Amino acid sequence: MEIYQASMEDLAGVSALFNLYRVFYSQASDLEAAAGYIRERLEKEDSVIFVVREEGKYLGFTQLYPTFSSVSMKKAWILNDLYVDAAARKGGIGEKLIDKAKELAAETGAVSISLSTASDNFTAQRLYEKMGFKRDEQFYHYELVIG
Repeated sequence: MEIYQASMEDLAGVSALFNLYRVFYSQASDLEAAAGYIRERLEKEDSVIFVVREEGKYLGFTQLYPTFSSVSMKKAWILNDLYVDAAARKGGIGEKLIDKAKELAAETGAVSISLSTASDNFTAQRLYEKMGFKRDEQFYHYELVIG
């Protein structure tokens, strides 16, 4: 099993996982649009994608976006996406991906990694808490949907 930062060579494998991730969150399957989105992220280098692969098969990925903390005046990361193929779950792949995200944060001098997940995604919540993430009880999360 190997885990590494994805490049354009991984476009098809990451796009397939990204499409499944979106379907998990009740979006219509659209592999072409998923590939376009991932291609753009890789070309513009505006996110970091880590992938887990074994024997040529893509098993999971995580995508992180850079941001900044004004209060600490340091870089921070948003762990926006994490997905493990259903057939590969319970094998520690999610933990490996989070460990890579932690390494990235440390290497870039980031103050934190933040994420959000569905309120009914108890499996993900258990994983995040096991990996040291704490649920924010101090601040509310708001979102304004445009268009």
